[in-house]
Amino acid sequence: MAAKSLTTRTSLWFTLMAAGVLAVMGLVIQISVQRHFHDLDRDALQGKLELVQHVLRNAAPSREAAIRTDLADAFVGHHDLLVRIRQPSGGEFLSAGHAVIPDALLAAPADDSPAVQEWSANDTRYRALTARIPTTAPGAFWTVAIAIDTRHHTDFLSAFNRELLLIGFGGLVLLAGLGRLVTRRGLRPVQDMVQVAARISAERLDERLPLERIPAELQPLALAFNSMLDRLGDSLQRLSAFSSDLAHELRTPINNLMTQTQVSLSRPRQTDEYREILYSNLEEFERLGRMIADMLFLAKADNGLMVPSRQPVDLRREVEALAEFYDALAADAGLRLQVEGEGRVAGDALMLRRAVSNLLSNAIRHADAGSTIRIRMEPEGDHVRLSINNTGTEIAPQHLPRLFDRFYRVDDSRQRQDEGAGLGLAITRSIVRAHQGEISAASGNRSTTFTITLPADRAVESPV
Repeated sequence: MAAKSLTTRTSLWFTLMAAGVLAVMGLVIQISVQRHFHDLDRDALQGKLELVQHVLRNAAPSREAAIRTDLADAFVGHHDLLVRIRQPSGGEFLSAGHAVIPDALLAAPADDSPAVQEWSANDTRYRALTARIPTTAPGAFWTVAIAIDTRHHTDFLSAFNRELLLIGFGGLVLLAGLGRLVTRRGLRPVQDMVQVAARISAERLDERLPLERIPAELQPLALAFNSMLDRLGDSLQRLSAFSSDLAHELRTPINNLMTQTQVSLSRPRQTDEYREILYSNLEEFERLGRMIADMLFLAKADNGLMVPSRQPVDLRREVEALAEFYDALAADAGLRLQVEGEGRVAGDALMLRRAVSNLLSNAIRHADAGSTIRIRMEPEGDHVRLSINNTGTEIAPQHLPRLFDRFYRVDDSRQRQDEGAGLGLAITRSIVRAHQGEISAASGNRSTTFTITLPADRAVESPV
């Protein structure tokens, strides 16, 4: 079944609610009118009953014929009234009207405060009051029942209900039309959002919803929509930069391979010359292989496919092993490595060693000769903080937020010497995030510090 539009659904619900309200109002009005007619009938019956009581209360047996005539005359012209009176002896004294009041109403006379009783005969409904009127003789009572025909009320209610239904139906149709019109007007900002979304493309990501013209109820949606466009624009810009960087990084080794191959084929050469060219090509192939492996590693990390094992890791021992490995390289650069503190985390020892190794090699590469590279570990609550600090050229503040992007280099010339393909810090961040940690960089006063925060291994760190 085709989905209904929001305007149709909203106006439909509005119409249904209006129909419910009108139905309840009509029911309340009908009940009020019926109660009003009931009260009118009761007052009319009560008045006639008081008249009969006044006539019969002091009636003498010798005047019964005259009293019967007086009562019959009193009901002349009241075609909707019925009266029936029984003598104290039980005999029928008077019965007037176009119908006969049932014996059941006379068999159980009402008390001093009679209630209105109802019955139906020949599709006509009647209301009646019954009373006992004492005679001059002790213990003797007249039994009186007065009833009223309610057909005029029924006819009025039938006509009233028909008019009420017609008025309600007309009002409902009018409300449905107005509800649809108001809904369409109220949803006009949504149409504006649709038009903005329709204009958006890869070349036009600068479109934004004007928040000042959007109702308060839709502003959270508009804010989320604009934020989504901001993220898409940023992602597209990063993707474009990444594609450019990737093409640049792949072009250099491929050009080298092509040039060396073309030169080697330009004329016949000796076996040693071919071997030297093949060794040079092998270096370029190895670089391409490392780059592809790093890209696959990052792709797995981005798609949540890199799940590290959770084993207790002694950071002090891993860092000391790395310091020993890099000690010769640091000594050649005139640097000293200093390891401080302790720390135990839960994770994959090989992956964490790779992350710290990337930071340590980066610090050695950019540290001033004769300085000290400090590697410090310290527990902080449920986490362990590992920092690597080196003294050297500062990193400008505008570069710090993008240090961990792929292929990003502070040097805009992008000249490759020995710094690698620019994926080391991106890989480090992926490893840290896979361990539910965070990494940050700070630079100032000729000092640069990379800080990794990892969840501590509670089982290992808990006191014995």
